[in-house]
Amino acid sequence: MKNYTTISKIGVLLLCAGLMSACSNNNTTAQSEAMSSELTSSQSGAATGVQLASAKLSDLVTFDEDDSNTSWTADQSTEIALAGTSALVDGTGAESKDGSVTITAAGTYVLSGKLSDGQIVVNNQDEGIVHLVLNGVNITNSDSAAIDIKEAGKVIITLEDGTENSVSDGATYVYADDTTDEPSAAIFSKADLTINGTGKLSVSANYNDGITSKDDLKIMNGTLEIQAADDGIVGKDLVAVQDGSISITAEGDGMKSTNDTETDKGFLAIAAGTFDIKAGNDGIQAETALVIDGGTYTVVTGGGSENGEVKTGDQGAGMGMRGDRGQGTGGQAPGTSETSTPATKPEAKPEITTTEAPTTTTTESEIPSTKGLKAGGDISVNNGTFNIDSADDAVHSNSNVAIADGEFNIKTGDDGIHADALVAISGGKIDITKSYEGIEGANIEISGGEAHVVASDDGVNVAGGNDEATVGGGPQEQDQFSDAAANVLTISGGTLTVDATGDGLDSNGSIVMSGGTVIVNGPTNGGNGALDYDGSFEQSGGTLIAAGSSGMAQATSDTSSQHAVSMTFPQIQKAGTLVHLEDSEGNTILTFAPSKDYQSLVMSSPDLKDGGSYTLYSGGTSTGSEANGLYTDGEYTGGTKVVAFEITSSVTWLNESGVTTANTNQGPGGGGGGGKGRP
Repeated sequence: MKNYTTISKIGVLLLCAGLMSACSNNNTTAQSEAMSSELTSSQSGAATGVQLASAKLSDLVTFDEDDSNTSWTADQSTEIALAGTSALVDGTGAESKDGSVTITAAGTYVLSGKLSDGQIVVNNQDEGIVHLVLNGVNITNSDSAAIDIKEAGKVIITLEDGTENSVSDGATYVYADDTTDEPSAAIFSKADLTINGTGKLSVSANYNDGITSKDDLKIMNGTLEIQAADDGIVGKDLVAVQDGSISITAEGDGMKSTNDTETDKGFLAIAAGTFDIKAGNDGIQAETALVIDGGTYTVVTGGGSENGEVKTGDQGAGMGMRGDRGQGTGGQAPGTSETSTPATKPEAKPEITTTEAPTTTTTESEIPSTKGLKAGGDISVNNGTFNIDSADDAVHSNSNVAIADGEFNIKTGDDGIHADALVAISGGKIDITKSYEGIEGANIEISGGEAHVVASDDGVNVAGGNDEATVGGGPQEQDQFSDAAANVLTISGGTLTVDATGDGLDSNGSIVMSGGTVIVNGPTNGGNGALDYDGSFEQSGGTLIAAGSSGMAQATSDTSSQHAVSMTFPQIQKAGTLVHLEDSEGNTILTFAPSKDYQSLVMSSPDLKDGGSYTLYSGGTSTGSEANGLYTDGEYTGGTKVVAFEITSSVTWLNESGVTTANTNQGPGGGGGGGKGRP
């Protein structure tokens, strides 16, 4: 029984919220048309600090009173005592026959005991609420689902307090004929399904999925341990978790929603809980939107970051499939083989697409999607603790990503955080210790929080297009962003620290900075720069320090209202060598120790004034407090004077001899010329 009014809010709160990009979810025509009117004004608003709305679970899901109902009494329920190959039914509404128990009426049913090779079937034509209380059961079925819910208005499974319950199926299912492919999970429901209670449920899914609902799936609490030959937990219209302890080991996806035909459904929302997910494909995947309000997550996908595709900087060789909405590789639909009885779960699980010719099938993708958190629509994270080790992107959206709070510890074989449209970070702590590119999106807005990024290529990339793979004999373009002229990296607050082998901040459009603190270490190779942008870098506030190689060095644009200094040293300076900038009165402007070798240094601070006199020192020591290489307070001593100078323009270019002209690599906008425009 749906709450359609509540669910439909997703279209307003998520899919049309904040900034959108032309490359948002292309797989749903209706959704794309609904967003099209938003694109022009939204993209132009990127530089003005427009914020992406962040949805919460309560915006999308209503938990009914019966979802939390765990109570029952013996005199108002039917008792089902499982006994090996049979069962004893005490009460009305259920019948035991040939090792199976069939429930045909609404009501409460209390199950206990062991069923060695049988099935619990719910087939309530009246569409009432069927309440199953698992009071210490062990149900095994060798050739089908252990619990098969064929029809009901709603089914509630209660895990009785203090009990341990288990269900399992066989690796082979027997269907009535070759047109049947259901059930397809150890616990399978064609009705809305809610799981509650404080007991424990272990699910061993040897054929396909662990728990599947073809409608809504809600988990209120309880302890779930699931091992699945394909996906762990699947809800078609929605998956909503209020709390609980959930452990999943799955060859396919860990948790996912699957409705890809209705834009107000197919979402996944989590309020709290503890999640330990090891998935061969995606960890947590929503067909439309993914909303997380809290919880603790340990997610490993595709064997972890060490199994990510090998890439070679800007060449992008070996890149896996990107921008997909795919649900991993999925399993072959049970019962679709030529011999349908019995149907055996195949080892490989490619998605199969049937063409108009009924006998022709084509493989859509041979490469599985192995992302940590993934959504075809928006991802909104309001809090939570995330430990993600993923072969592909750790956080990936085909639309927008909004992070308001939470703690992320990320290791990934590809992007740390990726959005086809906007990445908006307004709070939280993000620590990306391993990535190919750290944070990537068509537009990126950082207004708060603390982010640390280590990347083997670009640290922060706006509208990049370097990733490419050869799939099925031909090249597949990845991360196809919209026109770069409309793409902006906007920084208005927070702290961002980047350690990059490629470009530190790379915008194939422009950069706007009005606040916050940005520290860039690297690259050390001359083919990349700590700052790289094609349009302009307008800075009006905040603190910027970018240390790296000198070959492709850029500074902020000369149209910036805040002053900047760009120093090029005659030789490479060793990592850890302090750089100290002070004014003519001895007041410290900046004291910084780069973590990598460097030859170029860009510094911008609100304390730099037009007409002011300054001196730059190298080496020495500081007694101040250090964070990310930046020292505050304390005294600086023992340094060597490098150059004294006066500020007479927005950007002051320096070498050891004094003020010089701008780097010849500078181009449009007074500071552009990076990216594709570089020699």
